[in-house]
Amino acid sequence: MKHASTICLLLLLLVTGCAGHQEYQGHFHHMDKKERSYKESDIRFTTNEIDIAAIGDLLIHERVYNDAWNGEKYDFLSMINPVQDYLKTPDITMANQETIMGGEEIGLSDYPQFNSPFDLGDDLQEAGVDIVTMANNHTLDRGEEAIRNAIAYYEEIDMPYTGSFKSEEDQQTLRVLETEEGISVAFLSYTYGTNGIPIPDGKEYLVNLIDHEQIKKDVSEAEELAEVTIVSYHFGQEYQRLPNQEQKDLAQFAADLGVHVVIGHHPHVLQPIDWLEGKDGNKTLVAYSLGNFLSGQYELYRRIGGILQFSISKDGSNVKVHSPSFLPTFVQFDLIDETITDLQVLPLKDVSEQQLPDASDHLSEIKEHLSKNIEDLEFIE
Repeated sequence: MKHASTICLLLLLLVTGCAGHQEYQGHFHHMDKKERSYKESDIRFTTNEIDIAAIGDLLIHERVYNDAWNGEKYDFLSMINPVQDYLKTPDITMANQETIMGGEEIGLSDYPQFNSPFDLGDDLQEAGVDIVTMANNHTLDRGEEAIRNAIAYYEEIDMPYTGSFKSEEDQQTLRVLETEEGISVAFLSYTYGTNGIPIPDGKEYLVNLIDHEQIKKDVSEAEELAEVTIVSYHFGQEYQRLPNQEQKDLAQFAADLGVHVVIGHHPHVLQPIDWLEGKDGNKTLVAYSLGNFLSGQYELYRRIGGILQFSISKDGSNVKVHSPSFLPTFVQFDLIDETITDLQVLPLKDVSEQQLPDASDHLSEIKEHLSKNIEDLEFIE
């Protein structure tokens, strides 16, 4: 819908005036969200709204890609199929690609130095994922070659990525995804480290490390290019269900910079969601850890992840993040002689007592755990 108001024209001029910065333009396959208009003081305003979703770690162990092999290709799509609609419906869906997608040509591999097949990228895109974050402790597992292979394939299938880059110029090109609703979103991604694997000298662009000055600079540039900034942190302590002080401090640092949403990964278990107030009074939505979305880990809480969804509305120059909601998920599989078969990611609400004893009690506990800090967290039914 087009609007001929002077205010919209001024906004357009402000946006195009930022053309001096490098910006990545994304493309989408589901653009059918709502647009509302109202009249105030004889001036026509438009309130646009989009939904964004985020999922946790894609931790592709050997037992996962072995189960995905169907004799012709690695079929991850059938594993994700039960929750695919929840990934496709939002305007933008982001995922954390924990295991580098270097492809079969350099040999697939498991923990502690992962490498995943290209089929994973195709299937994530088909399932509804629009952008992947690559900055994590496993980014350098298989060296520079795996990173370049992954990026080349993401570029081949037109999948935006952030957090790991092929060059300094690529690193300096902020990922800003435009939606048809007129709301632009910048995505930034950083990790606490790379498991002791050194970044090659002069190639710091291969992975973004958590550095306050770099984050401050990136957020400042993102504010010039986009209306919404989302920061992904790979941080925290593995398997701890509550955020540590470092996580809280880094999230508050982002809030004080004016970041709209912080998405956390690495602990491999769900941690509570929260609202933080920035120094200028702004509100920042924080998911300290979204747990594992797809993995081969056995322990109960490492099999429970989920899909975080939230809305962003734009009313004139006012942009607001609101209405966070969550769908808890469960990685269901059969285990025969330590071999995983028939793996699927299921909504936890649909898991049977046979698949998970006391499933309804676990769902209730997860809901209480996630919403302990906020009252406005809804759960997707």
